[in-house]
Amino acid sequence: MAYEEKMRMPAKAHHIIMEERSKLSITGVEDVASFDEDEIVMRTSQGDLIVRGSGLHIGKLTLDSGEVAIDGLVTELCYEETSHGGSLWSRLFG
Repeated sequence: MAYEEKMRMPAKAHHIIMEERSKLSITGVEDVASFDEDEIVMRTSQGDLIVRGSGLHIGKLTLDSGEVAIDGLVTELCYEETSHGGSLWSRLFG
């Protein structure tokens, strides 16, 4: 696939389904940056998503379809915006 074609592809749909804080199904995942039992960091079509908890385990990972299934106690879901140009303060005052 040519670079131009890849850039025109629409973003994958992004959904999160949580069951009883112990099972998490996520779609629209583009990459898993890091993971351990306490934190999983992944890039989604809607920004970087951090899942925190304890005993976290990736049960299913299919990057072709953008699906991830996580088991364990989920205590926090957090999105981080990716900034291209430094911190907010450096963009405001720099």
